[in-house]
Amino acid sequence: MAQNTVEKTSVTLLGLGAMGTALARSWLTTGHLLTVWNRTPARAAALAAEGASAADSAAEAVAANTLVVVCLLDDASVGEALAGADLVDRDVVNLTTSTPAQARARADWARERGARYLDGGVMAVPPMIGVPEAGGYVFYSGSRELFERHKETLGVPAATTYVGADAGFAALHDVALLSAMYGMFAGTAHAFALIRKEDIDPASLAPLLADWLVAMAPAVHQTADHLRSGDYTHGVVSNLAMQVAGTPTFLSTAEQQGVSPELLRPYFELMRRRLAEDNGEEGLTGVIDLLVH
Repeated sequence: MAQNTVEKTSVTLLGLGAMGTALARSWLTTGHLLTVWNRTPARAAALAAEGASAADSAAEAVAANTLVVVCLLDDASVGEALAGADLVDRDVVNLTTSTPAQARARADWARERGARYLDGGVMAVPPMIGVPEAGGYVFYSGSRELFERHKETLGVPAATTYVGADAGFAALHDVALLSAMYGMFAGTAHAFALIRKEDIDPASLAPLLADWLVAMAPAVHQTADHLRSGDYTHGVVSNLAMQVAGTPTFLSTAEQQGVSPELLRPYFELMRRRLAEDNGEEGLTGVIDLLVH
């Protein structure tokens, strides 16, 4: 059998928390030379036993390879770790969770120090890293040329999705998706709270709830179409007036079940405000305009 003679990119990884460690192992198991650094040396030592080179400092780790991946606690930690490192001619890929503004500022900071910069938003939890069938992926934004140069290596831990030259777009996509996720969790929390005191097995509600959420998910496409066209009435089946009229039922049911309406009430209030401004024939898209300052 012919051996794969393609040279694999050497990687430096700063940060060995749960996510960083998972990233490190995915590169090690696929034959990449890996230099690691962590503020707590014991974590680096554990990976050294698996084949990584452990650097004594972040600056030493940065000097080892052109491709430098950063996965630390927060943006401030990135600045602290790289403060003493020579970033000239380095390709810095920052997978640290940050805001769009922080990512843009960090991109400028890196360029001022002679580095090329790519920001990332990880849409996965550590057990999904290195497991393609798990469905995890990473948003990347910043230099398209830099993304293409390292796409194969960056794609080892998880699939890659490039979302634009603006360095803040990866973080923005990350937070947008996670915001929707927490909205879903809020809705499911309210749903389970409604049956909490009843003789209803939560396990019997769970598949019904999951199927319903899946059935409702395609509504995001209609919302996107409305925002692009500016016509918030196109294709609407259940209009805003009808939906607002039904909200008292939800609030009364919550009261009767001894459940706080605090997860639903703010959204219902936005619906009522939008209805007061509109003729009621549109759907729910107009709520978005009330949220944007």
